[in-house]
Amino acid sequence: MNLDRRIQLFMVLAGVFITSLVVGDIIGVKLFEVHLGSMPVVLSAGMLTFPVTFLLTDILNEFYGKRAARFITWVGFFMAIFTFAVIAVAVRVEWAPMTLAKDYSGTVAGSFNNVFAGSQRILMASMVAYLVGQFADIGMFNLLKRTTNNRMLWLRATGSTVVSQLIDTAVVQYIAWTGVLPHDVIVKIIYSSYAAKLLVALGLTPLIYLGHAFVERKLGIAPVVLGPDGEPVNLPAPASESSPARAA
Repeated sequence: MNLDRRIQLFMVLAGVFITSLVVGDIIGVKLFEVHLGSMPVVLSAGMLTFPVTFLLTDILNEFYGKRAARFITWVGFFMAIFTFAVIAVAVRVEWAPMTLAKDYSGTVAGSFNNVFAGSQRILMASMVAYLVGQFADIGMFNLLKRTTNNRMLWLRATGSTVVSQLIDTAVVQYIAWTGVLPHDVIVKIIYSSYAAKLLVALGLTPLIYLGHAFVERKLGIAPVVLGPDGEPVNLPAPASESSPARAA
């Protein structure tokens, strides 16, 4: 198997993407507060890693096309489901008697379950929002790239994230809180959360350019060029198609 630079980069991007997604879901139970001017905004600690997934989705879309980005989106989704299935089993496994002793200084059932036995409704909301937001991001990125004839990287990178995160934020908050909080409170949460995500998206734009320049100039990997139909026109052919078969 020939692991050329293009394949190696794809594996690294996929690995970091999936790790960021799963870690973000796990640490998302912690909430912290930031201030946008005089407005306090409560955010999940998952915001520490989720912006990385936005960045990597755009890089995958830029250098491998929308099909590759969608593939990684599905892989990330199933890996997150697998992770939480394992956690659910771990929560239900009986604790060793020694952990019930008063002088036991390790992790105990209460603290473990507090972190890992989180709300299934919030988990479902985050997974649905993830899929909807990711596919919206990939589709908008591809549309803007095709519309601008493969120019204006800043527009497709920022524009796709701005649109997808509005959808993601609305979906996750409505699924998580409908019937629990009043509608006007949910709308306020959406506004404040989206404002914070919008600032993060704008702050990521220079990193998109840095990542683009590194991959293209240092690794020698050209970005995907889209044709009029929105499909890549310059992806390298598989080795079985681009080289003659080895003689038996």
